[in-house]
Amino acid sequence: MVEQQSATPNYTMGYSEDFQQLLNLRSAETHARHLLPHLKSGLRVLDFGCGPGHISVGLARAVEPGGFHGVDMEASQIDMARAAAEAGGHFNATFHVGNATSLPFEDGYFDVAHCHTVLTHIPDTQAALDEVKRVLKPGGIMASRELIVDSCFLVPGVGEIQPAWDVFAGLLAANGGHPQMGRELKSAFLDAGFTDVETTASFDSFGSPQAIGFLHRFISDWFFAPDIVAAVTGYGIATQQQFDEWRDALDKWKNEAGAFGGLAFGECIGYKP
Repeated sequence: MVEQQSATPNYTMGYSEDFQQLLNLRSAETHARHLLPHLKSGLRVLDFGCGPGHISVGLARAVEPGGFHGVDMEASQIDMARAAAEAGGHFNATFHVGNATSLPFEDGYFDVAHCHTVLTHIPDTQAALDEVKRVLKPGGIMASRELIVDSCFLVPGVGEIQPAWDVFAGLLAANGGHPQMGRELKSAFLDAGFTDVETTASFDSFGSPQAIGFLHRFISDWFFAPDIVAAVTGYGIATQQQFDEWRDALDKWKNEAGAFGGLAFGECIGYKP
């Protein structure tokens, strides 16, 4: 795997329409299942790296009339999150443009903090967790669900396509991210001083014809986009010829009778002492 990192870490996934389509599939019920049993009316919740708010609105609903605050570094995502909350009538939800390592809240402000595929992209994991712990009350909950790229798969055709997953992991690492963060969460939480840490794992699965078609379109449009190919080849992680071979393998995979894909995630919940 590439060891080089960019001087200025980038958010690898970007904000393209292709990636927004993947985010549209997410909800609190499907992507924060590990946290929902811990939520109840009246709690105050932080969702950092909230993106366009698809998970946020479900979390806000779960704690109404308690306060909900979403934070994201990208203003366009915050605009979409505000619109989603307004459309759903979630008037307890407030959204802010901000950074997870410098949150605009006082110490001990929240009962719960949540993120989804955010620590994967933050170079200094401990700085982020320390800042989140600062804004949690004693006994407050921190919950995260993060990627495990090495466990993601497309079958059949593993031998042909698997190297592309390795390249994606290399791009994340080169941009300052942590492609295996989902399996590193327990250690990261413990290192940050959280206690009673609970860990689970799950997959986002793509097995129906519709889901396979969606995943094929998403990978085709995002992974093979000119800016992604330019970034990968610029880092020296892969060549254009390899991208051409992976595109052919992906097209072949879509038409296989046994086509199935999965995105792997680790989940973790911990408590501030």
